[in-house]
Amino acid sequence: MGSPEEARVRLPQLRLDELLEELQARLDAARGTRDRVHSLLEAVLSVGRELDLEQALHRIVEAAAVLVDAEYAALGVIGPDGRGLSAFHTVGVSEEQIASIGPYPEGHGILGELIRHPEPLRLAKISEHPASYGFPAHHPPMNTFLGVPIRARDQVFGNLYLTEKRGGAQFDEEDVSVTLTLAVAAGVAIDNARLYEESRLRERWLRANAEITHSLMSGAERTEVLALIAERAAEITGSALAAVALPMGDSGSLAVEIAVGMDADAHRGLVLPMHSSLMGLAFSGAVPVSSADVGRDDRISLEPPRFGGLGPAVAVPIGTGDAGPRGVVLLARKAGRPVFSAMETEPLNTFAGQAALAMELAERRQDAEEVAVLKDRDRIARDLHDLAIQRLFATGMTLQSAGRFIEHEEAAERVVRAVDDLDETIKIIRSTIFGLRTRDGAEEAGLRARAVRVVGQAAPVIGFAPSVRMEGLLDTDVPKEIADHVVAVLSEALTNIARHAHADRADVLLATDGREVRLSVTDNGVGIPAEGRRSGLRNMAERAEQLGGRLELEKPEGGGATLVWRVPAQKP
Repeated sequence: MGSPEEARVRLPQLRLDELLEELQARLDAARGTRDRVHSLLEAVLSVGRELDLEQALHRIVEAAAVLVDAEYAALGVIGPDGRGLSAFHTVGVSEEQIASIGPYPEGHGILGELIRHPEPLRLAKISEHPASYGFPAHHPPMNTFLGVPIRARDQVFGNLYLTEKRGGAQFDEEDVSVTLTLAVAAGVAIDNARLYEESRLRERWLRANAEITHSLMSGAERTEVLALIAERAAEITGSALAAVALPMGDSGSLAVEIAVGMDADAHRGLVLPMHSSLMGLAFSGAVPVSSADVGRDDRISLEPPRFGGLGPAVAVPIGTGDAGPRGVVLLARKAGRPVFSAMETEPLNTFAGQAALAMELAERRQDAEEVAVLKDRDRIARDLHDLAIQRLFATGMTLQSAGRFIEHEEAAERVVRAVDDLDETIKIIRSTIFGLRTRDGAEEAGLRARAVRVVGQAAPVIGFAPSVRMEGLLDTDVPKEIADHVVAVLSEALTNIARHAHADRADVLLATDGREVRLSVTDNGVGIPAEGRRSGLRNMAERAEQLGGRLELEKPEGGGATLVWRVPAQKP
């Protein structure tokens, strides 16, 4: 043993070692705190500079996992109803594990506990909490848990979930404090990203509106403009299908005129009821109507099957002013994609309203152009009547008087024929004058105007404008009863071309010589198959037989088909 003197020397030495160790521990703790604060600042800066919302959310999850040394981290975005999760971003779980686990959580169990009570939650063992009811198959084991809410503008945007602190340690109060600080910064970053996303989205809608307005004002066809509306709406909203339906007069139904995207052919041409379909309800109610899963919605008819692989959908009326909607645009996303939120539906509704306004302005411009054309037609008709017919009549009278002084028999016959030709020419001009002065859509419209109207109405359905040629006194030599049959046959023939011919050209010839009316419709499509439904052709043949005429089908040398429908100009 040492002397008392040596013992007194060792005692201060031991105390000094303890003090040095304590000092070193405090220095290490201060250094750790400094490093953690530095990491927190770096995480805040990293999250704050990200403007893309998806990237910002992923960056937040990564930063949270690093700050508290957690093996697994996730950020759940709370859905619009505030009850479940609409999106889930994870770190620490591989793509293979995610695929084997199955669908992302919807917000039940512990995750739902944080949604119902948005306060920090720290657990030593997840399974011991009353709200826990286990994990799905192939889910990695998790015990320790830390969850904190993320608020953006005083609303809970979502929650941060952290599990399995590395080294088997427990999450402590410092972890809670650091995570809460990150959550505050994350809330600001999320709010900024959402504002940036909204501004970009608004800019894209404005550009689309400008493009549609320019197309309408430059004289583009209505079908072309409707297709542009559908394409831009689908592109901006990330939809896999877009369709536009317009009302069918006073029939109480909607007809789908435009469809682009998945299974577009199955939608194009459909006739939908006004009060029991998704698009019909949007039109009749003049408000957007949405569906979480369009493939399982009772408002969607089962036949024909047309929504395979699609999920969320929304139908928005085109225009809701005093005149009511002009149509409906339907957008549908692929199954599994987010539902259409109010933030998306509102600008879409505005876009549709502005598109309707542009369509109305274009119609007003077209009306003004038609008034100018009608005035010009009146002027031409007046000039033909007051000048051309009078001069021809005077010339005929002169020739008829001179014929009495011609002794040569053959010369006299030629003069008589010339007078008859002048009379026939006067009849043709009078028919032309009548056609010029007939207003489109008037009840007293002649066969010429009615035929032109039928061809014009069929053009959007066929996809191109058929050529039309007319010969003879159609408005004077063809009785109204026969003219009604001619119009019906022409409509049926053009409908058959639209449905079956797959043509890109059609020619219509309507002629009369006073004794017979002949309608010829030719296309360059696939021709008339030997087998198949012929109800339309049978109807046209029966109409011809009732009037004492006949229907002929010919095959041109270049392919396609020619339909010739001829009947007497007077009823039998």
